[in-house]
Amino acid sequence: MTLSICTYSFIPLRSEPSERAELISQILFGDVFEVVNIQDNWAEVICRFDGYHGWIDSKLIEDLTNSEVEQWESGEKWIVPQPFTEVICEPEKNSLIIPGGSCIVFNGSDRNSFIIGSNEYYLVSGAKKINRKNIDDIAKAFINSPYLWGGKTFMGIDCSGFTQVIHRIVGHDLPRDASQQVELGTTISFVEEAESGDLAFFDNEEGMITHVGICMGGGEIIHASGSVRIDKFDHIGIFNVQKGIYSHKLRVIKRIFEQ
Repeated sequence: MTLSICTYSFIPLRSEPSERAELISQILFGDVFEVVNIQDNWAEVICRFDGYHGWIDSKLIEDLTNSEVEQWESGEKWIVPQPFTEVICEPEKNSLIIPGGSCIVFNGSDRNSFIIGSNEYYLVSGAKKINRKNIDDIAKAFINSPYLWGGKTFMGIDCSGFTQVIHRIVGHDLPRDASQQVELGTTISFVEEAESGDLAFFDNEEGMITHVGICMGGGEIIHASGSVRIDKFDHIGIFNVQKGIYSHKLRVIKRIFEQ
């Protein structure tokens, strides 16, 4: 088994070894993945964070030893808490934008620099501290990020990618898909009892979970639909005020983690 670390803003994860294949997720900067198979110019990989499986361009694999990767994986991680931050990569002094939800393992007590392989990186603005309990403000920073199937960044994100990233920032690890996330936690009986950070799940006519959003309390929900947006929310589902219609039908509300 070969291990590697994502050293790009993100790596597209596809369903098949082809540029035309469906984008199913993205591996974010700092995430560790296993390389399980090489086929021509493609690598079959498993993301260690959420177990997601797919194919990436093999040219994006960083040449690292397993011991280097394991040391990174076992270190104390700082999760980028805002939609993006900038790092400088030495010795070329290249600038790199890394998205919210990415993980960094700093050099000991130095909260500004870190090393991956032979490269040293510096945070341009330092490690920003956040109030992890203020999940509403963290989520609202992503407002207007466009919807992208398989996306997990401010440049394009899907509904379950959004809930996964926001909860990762506040210290909660979620699986990748809404159909997996709904299996967690305890059921909330009434919309009025929903608290910030609870997840609301929505289904289609066949009863399949097709959408998820983050409750904000006060009858509002923030979710990725067209873009990351805030909408009204009640026992029927999500109400789009601009269109005057219910856009999603409520199935269940779950408290994934106790506040």
